[in-house]
Order: sequence, then C-alpha cells, then structure tokens
Amino acid sequence: MNLYPAPAKLNLFLHVVGRRPDGYHLLQSVFRFLDYGDSLDIQVRQDGEIRLLSPLPGIAPEQDLCWRAARLLQAHCGCHRSCLLGADIRLIKRLPLGGGLGGGSSDAATVLLALNRLWRLDLPRSTLRELALRLGADVPVFVFGHSAFAEGIGEILTPWTPAPASYLVLIPPVQVSTPCIFADPGLTRNTPSVKIAGLLNGYGHNDLEPIACAQHPVVADYLVWLKAYGDARMTGSGACVFVAFSERALAVAALARIRGEHGDQVEGFVADGLDQHPLHAFAD
Repeated sequence: MNLYPAPAKLNLFLHVVGRRPDGYHLLQSVFRFLDYGDSLDIQVRQDGEIRLLSPLPGIAPEQDLCWRAARLLQAHCGCHRSCLLGADIRLIKRLPLGGGLGGGSSDAATVLLALNRLWRLDLPRSTLRELALRLGADVPVFVFGHSAFAEGIGEILTPWTPAPASYLVLIPPVQVSTPCIFADPGLTRNTPSVKIAGLLNGYGHNDLEPIACAQHPVVADYLVWLKAYGDARMTGSGACVFVAFSERALAVAALARIRGEHGDQVEGFVADGLDQHPLHAFAD
C-alpha cells in the first residue's frame, strides 16, 4: 500500500468579518494541522479510470471530494485519455463527517498532492491551490502546507506559527450542517478585522460556536466539560471542540478523566499541533 496522510485541522479562532455580494462570508481564522487524521492508499492505474475502493455511505462518487479532486486534476492536465493515467483510491477514515476538522477537504488536498507526484505532473503549488479552491474553501490551506492566518473566504493565506501545543479534541455525537450554521439569522457577521501583527496565542473566539450550540445543545455540553481544563473552543462550524495543553500527558489525563466522569462512550483523541503538512514536499 502507498499510504498518504490527510491531517486534521483546527480553527484556533474563527471570526466572520463580513459578507460578499454573492453571499459568501468573509472570515478570519488561524488554521493549524494535527498529527492525526485520515489516510489514503492511492495506486496509479494505466487506463485513466478513477475508482473509489471505499466509498462513503450515502455519497455518490461524483460528489465525493477525493473522486472530484482526481477528476479535476485529470481535466486540468488533459490526461484522462491522452496519457491514460488513473488511480485506485482507498480512504481510511478516522475523522468524523460534519466535525469541523476538515476531513473531506484534507482528503481532497492529499489526492491532489499525491497524484501530482504519482502522475509526475510537477505542477507548482500555486496551480494546485487554484484547483483546490474549486473543490471548497478549506481545501487550499492543506495544499498551502503551513499553519496559516486565513482571510477572504479562507483562501488568502499567510504563514503563522502558533505556540507548540497538544490538543484534546472531543467529538460530540452529532453532525453539524455548515450551510445551516451560516444561514442562521443570529450569526454575528461583523466582528472587527485584525491584522496579522496583532495576533497572539489564545486570541479570538469562534463566531459560529453560539449558533452550533443552539442548534445542537450537546456541543455546548462538551464545551462545558472541556472548559474545566482551559479556553475550550469549537473548530470550524462544529461539532468538534478542543482545548490546548502545554504537555501531551496532561491532555491524555484529561481525556481519561472526562471518560471517567461521563462514560467511555465519549469519543475523542489527543494530537500534537503540526506547523507543516506531511506532504509539503510534494509540490514546489
């Protein structure tokens, strides 16, 4: 097997600072990768076919981000039938759907990066980022490959390195619909913008968090559990919540205590922050 990592991301904060005329929301955030995520086994085919060997339940192939990423790369390079290169893609899923950890976006970026090398395309990172944006607003940061301060709809990226940390991430038993969160009339859409020079570790909040908690009260419950250990926040549009620790052992102990208090069925994991994507070297 050729396994390629697709790391999770956290939004260390997420502010909605405005809205474009086309309805897209303008954001500011800090993305940080984790040393935990999905993996993809990708094998080159010589017949131009793209096959998903582990399709996600209820998701048609043409809607699957991995399949769409591979097809988009084929179309861009004109290689669907001319050079007859395809791929078998097997997704080993660890990240929850609707969790705010960027699982599908990370999977798509890993397909772009891995096939860029496996198909010997040698496309520059700038081109892969342009393709990534066509797949979704969160995909470009994974191709960008560094912890980053994000602006625009999430595609304007500036490298920014947070303090070293280990994170306890809890996974509430609910899937959150991102469109439903952004459509909520109670969403704050005018948080003041900040310059990157004003960023500090621990800065900000998540404007989507109150809406997600109102729509899914279990998210609020999980936040309460974590706030006993620090400045707990939701990532993305939820449902996952996290808190940072200075040492991994402290995060592991906190997860054990939470499970002792609330039951072993509480899903979660501990991961360290990564400042560079594991496949960063796959594009220049």
